[in-house]
Amino acid sequence: MAYTLAPLPYAYDALEPHIDAQTMQIHHDKHHQAYVDNLNKALAGTDAEHKSLEELMATISTQPAAVRNNGGGHYNHSLFWEVLGSNGSQPTGDLAKAIDSTFGSLDGLKEKMSTAGATRFGSGWSWLSVSGGQLQVSSTPNQDNPLMDVAEVKGTPILGIDVWEHAYYLKYQNKRPDYLKAIWNVINWDAVAARYKAAL
Repeated sequence: MAYTLAPLPYAYDALEPHIDAQTMQIHHDKHHQAYVDNLNKALAGTDAEHKSLEELMATISTQPAAVRNNGGGHYNHSLFWEVLGSNGSQPTGDLAKAIDSTFGSLDGLKEKMSTAGATRFGSGWSWLSVSGGQLQVSSTPNQDNPLMDVAEVKGTPILGIDVWEHAYYLKYQNKRPDYLKAIWNVINWDAVAARYKAAL
């Protein structure tokens, strides 16, 4: 049962002007597709071939680097497309309360996640995840994520921000902090809230 790449859930230009259409097309159709293709190649004929992505992440220390890198890339990007949208919504309900009680405010969360992303050396991700019913912010290198058994800070990711250069370089060049500021305009908080509810 090979993994497949789901279509982007909105038009390439849906996140303009914050994330440009060309970046979205290359990021989804080329980069994410490559992770899927390489993951399928790496798993072909192995015992792990029929595992779910979540099962793979939980035992990633037992897998070769190709599975860790490409499996993580597939999981992380699948989440990334889902938590982006053009609606410019705000967190509401239980998620908003949890953000306020944990980080003081939405601005407090934005600052913590943006700092985690800006200070991640090289390529990686900034995460909002749930562990023991509590929200936490962390960052991971490369295509690692908090579901992996090798993660320094483990949890269930509900929001991830890609800080690989391919996520922003066409528009923002080397100005990662500008990208990290802009991306908050296109977070789909309804999708994040659904993930929060499921993680509890």
